[in-house]
Amino acid sequence: MDISISLAVVLLLVLAAEFVNGWTDAPNAIATVVSTRVLSPTQAVIMAAVLNIIGALVTGTAVATTIGTGIVKPEAIDLHTVASAMVAIVIWSTLAWRWGLPTSETHALVAGLAGAGIAAAGPSVLLWVGWKKVLIGLVLATVIGFSSGFILMVIIYRSFSRASHTSVKTIFGRLQILSSAFMAFSHGSNDGQKFMGVFALALFLGGILPQFQVPIWVILLCGTVMGVGTAFGGWRIIRTMGFRLTKLEPVNGFAAETSAGLAITLASFLGIPLSTTQTINTAIMGVGATRRFSAVRWGVTREIVLAWLLTFPACGILAFLFAFLLKPIF
Repeated sequence: MDISISLAVVLLLVLAAEFVNGWTDAPNAIATVVSTRVLSPTQAVIMAAVLNIIGALVTGTAVATTIGTGIVKPEAIDLHTVASAMVAIVIWSTLAWRWGLPTSETHALVAGLAGAGIAAAGPSVLLWVGWKKVLIGLVLATVIGFSSGFILMVIIYRSFSRASHTSVKTIFGRLQILSSAFMAFSHGSNDGQKFMGVFALALFLGGILPQFQVPIWVILLCGTVMGVGTAFGGWRIIRTMGFRLTKLEPVNGFAAETSAGLAITLASFLGIPLSTTQTINTAIMGVGATRRFSAVRWGVTREIVLAWLLTFPACGILAFLFAFLLKPIF
């Protein structure tokens, strides 16, 4: 396998973006189980890393294919386009991590590819087939995330209304290990695939792969890098989501993780690149709102929503600018 210097640089940038993804996005899968103290941070990180890889391995590559071939026309871009998108993602996501905000790597990735792609080939480079799935993902993450978390929490409250607080805490303390494992698995089935798709796209553009596909070694490599990123920097995001957004107990964590995991799994099956950050955040909000709306710290919520809203234009503009700056180098 003869890898050029340009391709090697791009692949390293993709891995850097995947590492930052481990800082800012992968902690979503384990934030609630750590905040409720059902698992220690070390146990949760190990579990998340392993199940993220398993989720990506056994659920196919539909999401990776959407990212790699459905957002921008592969034949209209080159390696410097991918590099520009990755640089934009790393810069924006690192700033958000510094502020402790869980940005959506899905939004950052599609916006970065779009911005760099438009700089390279104009607006016609965008593909509606992939963007339609992105828009569907926005609805799934926001509406279904909040409503399913709210509904499941109401069902649990009514089902266990006569049970003591101690027994409920004991039961759901055990069940939350399963729900957090499910959340990590579903995260791998969707979010874990996204940078694998970009990595495979770079291999295709660099002439290493004759056609777009995601080899197993790419899945293992990207999944491992994401897990290492979570281990090194995930605590800031875990603190925001697990402790600052609303007060969580094991029963709340179970409801949020289960409802978010179901929405993410559905999206993965349909090849929809869903924002796992939005999904688990809105699920936590829905769970917290069952007690009373004031139980959710809406000031923190506004900060998170602002980060979501800024991600699209910020990453798109940064990638657009870097596409011109990096073109002479590549």
